[in-house]
Amino acid sequence: MIFTIARKEFRSLFAAPSTWWMLALMQFLFAWFFFVRIDDYLQVQAQLTQLANAPGSTIAVASPLYSALALMLMLLIPLFTMRLIAEERRNRTWVLLLTAPVSVTHIVLGKFLGLMLLLVLIVAGSAIMLVTLLLGTHADLGLMLANILGVLLLSASYAALGLYFSALSKQPVIAAIGALGMSFGLWLLELSASDNRSFLRAISPNAHFQNLNMGLVNSADLIYFMLFTATLLWLTIRQLNDERRSS
Repeated sequence: MIFTIARKEFRSLFAAPSTWWMLALMQFLFAWFFFVRIDDYLQVQAQLTQLANAPGSTIAVASPLYSALALMLMLLIPLFTMRLIAEERRNRTWVLLLTAPVSVTHIVLGKFLGLMLLLVLIVAGSAIMLVTLLLGTHADLGLMLANILGVLLLSASYAALGLYFSALSKQPVIAAIGALGMSFGLWLLELSASDNRSFLRAISPNAHFQNLNMGLVNSADLIYFMLFTATLLWLTIRQLNDERRSS
């Protein structure tokens, strides 16, 4: 049942014209950033050859691009998650889904998985663009894979956060604003933290993504993302279970 719901959500996301417009805009911005970073790297390549430990193209091009992609996804994902539950409430179809012989856990996980399939396609599209670096230089595949993993984990965190706010609200716009505001607040925690070991930085998803962005894959960051995502999914399931019992 989870995969049935996921397939339905995935198709409904692609059926919306707004999805295509957002994907086109995002791909355009990512391609523009890509060519700008390539141009900047080529302009300083002569100076870099004189350095003993000069940064490679992956650090100079791929890492900043994935940082930009992470920021774009933070802005984009709430626009997708607001449709998962809040818009169904507005369209009066959520009651039918709650009264169906399907557990709330299956509903939440199915919607989450459906959105993640779309996000995987977005990340895959960006990865294919960066693979072109292999045509003209020796790219660090390990660093690229760490960045891909980091963006996917960060996307899952934002998706779970947006899904929770979508479960709290009956208005899609309010759900999107709430999720975006919380995501932006967590992002600011990482920027405002003066110490790398501070508590504020430790609870920011972006801070853990920065480690993967630099190619540092450690268990603490992976566990954080899994706990962050699982906690928000559990809160969403609990919220909807309470709503089902009260209806």
